[in-house]
Amino acid sequence: MATTKVSSEKELFGHPVGLFILFFTEMWERFSYYGMRGILVLYMATSATAVDPGLGWSSKDAVWLYGWYTMLVYIAAIPGGWVADKFLGQKKTVMLGGLLLCFGHGILAIPQDWAFFTGLFFIIVGVGGLKPNISTMVGGLYKEGDIRRDSGFTIFYIGINIGAFLASISVGLVAYYYGWHYGFGLAGIGMLIGQLVYVWGQRFLVGVGEFTGGSKVSAAEREAAKRPLNKIEKDRIIVLLISFLIIIVFFGAFEQAGGLMNLYTDAKVDRTINLFSIKEIPAAVFQSLNAGYIIIFGTLVGGFWLWWRKQGKESSSLFKMAIGTIIMGLGYVFMMFASKEASAEAFGRAAMIWVFLAYLFHTIGELCTSPVSLSFITKLAPIKYASIMMGIYFAATGFGNKLAGSIGETSQLEPYKGKMTVSKQAVLPFMSKDSIKVKNKEKKVVTIYDYPINEDKNFSIKANVYQENGKVIYKEIKSDKILNNLFALNTGKNTNSSKLLEELEKNDVTDANPYHANIIFEKDKDKAQVIENKGDGKDYQVSFVLEEDQSAQEYKTFLWLTIFTVSFGALLLIFLKRLKKLTHGAEDKEVEGLEAEGFELADTEIKNKK
Repeated sequence: MATTKVSSEKELFGHPVGLFILFFTEMWERFSYYGMRGILVLYMATSATAVDPGLGWSSKDAVWLYGWYTMLVYIAAIPGGWVADKFLGQKKTVMLGGLLLCFGHGILAIPQDWAFFTGLFFIIVGVGGLKPNISTMVGGLYKEGDIRRDSGFTIFYIGINIGAFLASISVGLVAYYYGWHYGFGLAGIGMLIGQLVYVWGQRFLVGVGEFTGGSKVSAAEREAAKRPLNKIEKDRIIVLLISFLIIIVFFGAFEQAGGLMNLYTDAKVDRTINLFSIKEIPAAVFQSLNAGYIIIFGTLVGGFWLWWRKQGKESSSLFKMAIGTIIMGLGYVFMMFASKEASAEAFGRAAMIWVFLAYLFHTIGELCTSPVSLSFITKLAPIKYASIMMGIYFAATGFGNKLAGSIGETSQLEPYKGKMTVSKQAVLPFMSKDSIKVKNKEKKVVTIYDYPINEDKNFSIKANVYQENGKVIYKEIKSDKILNNLFALNTGKNTNSSKLLEELEKNDVTDANPYHANIIFEKDKDKAQVIENKGDGKDYQVSFVLEEDQSAQEYKTFLWLTIFTVSFGALLLIFLKRLKKLTHGAEDKEVEGLEAEGFELADTEIKNKK
């Protein structure tokens, strides 16, 4: 890694001009990533027979893939950092990653199953090349001990969240009103703009992010890349690895945003609003809250920590990360309140204010943790392993994302499944005609007024569910009609009637105190593609979860997220002094009189000056 400033020494607002090139490049890359991420789970969980078809996966399966995808996106940073350190340097690897991202997002805009998985693959590889190396380049803009480094990372962090904020609103709205693949396409346009900015700004990045074996770096840096690590560097690597554990825990809770929080907002939050022509806020738009709060509070949080340090109080990176983890975890207390409010009545919904408050605490926690950890790595990582350590940081973020996916997956109950056993005529009394958007023969979307089953569309029946005389009874809430003859549950593990009956008996669920279910009828995806079968009312599958069980599971998840993260942050505070000793004063080089405080300084240049 080259740590010299750009040769022109040009500055803007007190920082190298190169910072703002990286700022806008990453802003648009994050626009593409968060725009796509905001609609990814919703797209997978949307019916494959909808007018704008999704993949038709269950919420549980959608969160499962989300966890794996987001993990792989960040784990790819390890080979991305390795390629930069050993072969190309950060600057060229960022260029290559950006090109792959443009390619991946372009493919994702194609409405085909093969394009979905192919696009995800190229995005994973592209982010792996770009993400760790562009962050390392930010550190390379500043000389050792430059007090502007932390504020530079904060500016960089705010910049990328401007992209995330704009993406969550614009991509979410475009996908909601025009279609999923238009949303994916808009995300791709953002990445293309970011790549153009990076290409244009190369003259402001001379000497930054060059390959350490190349001719544009100093002899001292080439020598540092060859020599073995000393004890101080080894100790600092130990501290970095421990900080990565913090990152895994933090993002395991924080990254519920794209999975569990996204699904919960879609299903359990009252999103109605009368603002111009917008009647309902799409769930994906709520993903903009985090980025919006960062833009608002980013400089305030940074200013608070600067004031806190001037008061002579504890302000090390590890301390900030511990406090951030605790604050973020407390945000789930508001989701516990939301869960209680939504479950107070059958098919109830929670007020939006709980989601706003939860994301506020998550964001304050993130501002105390994430940009600080990025700067922490550039201070402690040896030059020869600069990009690899940044890659491991993002891999830790990836493992946190996978943990988040696993937690989110456990929060979604496996639905009871079956099939409709009656003719179309028998279920017509349980549905009503409605305005339905369909595609005509010219593939244009038009609105018709008909029964959903006549257009092979989904329909649902809200029912009371209880046990009586050793049988499960389903009764429509609206009419009190028995629904048992309409469908039969599949036999087999975890899906049969005996499991459901056992659950109802265990909780003493009766007609006087029933559970509730929204029973969804959905035509088989492949059969729905056969035009000759349109409207025959056959091949309908049935699925549902018990609302009370699902609400209890979500509440339990929010509770344990709170307990786990707050406890972990508190544990880190207990061992803070021991961990700080292993940094050997790396964060104290910006002040005078360091050796008098008992720190062993690794920087011989500072020692000689003294």
